[in-house]
Amino acid sequence: MPARGPAAITLAVGLAVAAAGTAGLLLTRHAVPAQRPAAAGLGALPAPTGPIAAPPQPPGPRPVARPVALTIPVIGVRTPLVSLGLDAAGALQVPPTPSVAGWYDGGPRPGAIGPAVIVGHIDSYQGPGVFFRLSQLRPGDRVYVRRADGTLAVFRVTSVRMYPKDRFPTQAVYGPTPDAELRLITCGGAFDPVTRSYLSNVIVDATQER
Repeated sequence: MPARGPAAITLAVGLAVAAAGTAGLLLTRHAVPAQRPAAAGLGALPAPTGPIAAPPQPPGPRPVARPVALTIPVIGVRTPLVSLGLDAAGALQVPPTPSVAGWYDGGPRPGAIGPAVIVGHIDSYQGPGVFFRLSQLRPGDRVYVRRADGTLAVFRVTSVRMYPKDRFPTQAVYGPTPDAELRLITCGGAFDPVTRSYLSNVIVDATQER
């Protein structure tokens, strides 16, 4: 997948209590890498005067299929994955309900080189969300992503960290990596009844097992 250049994006999964007593997913704006623009000056290239034979392409790995389900046995997570894009305001869409997680389809697919990002609610007024126990993960725990072609990508947790939302580590989450990695993100820390949101993000990093 092409690299992404600076762009505004919203990402912070958490609880927002509405006047009617409902709850949802709060977002905090962060910059993430957007698609690199096409090379400048292509219009100045001379037009071909005859047929062009494409050079033979070296064999490469098959494209990674899209993710469809996430399982984290140690914390009891078993959920389908919905695709999340950006809304008209440039914010990351959120899972439609607290019971499912979502994969950011503007980034790498789980198992492809780079950081694949999966987000989920921590809770709602109805009770715990899909990532309620995310902060309980520990290095060495396994995470499984089922893909549309039936293949399974297995990841091992390397770190579990919490950051204040105003110090979200954008580059560490979205920046390029040499291997296939996974970022699992939800809200955490203290809940502010004034803003009706959690003050921090829980970020779990995991690397694909070879």
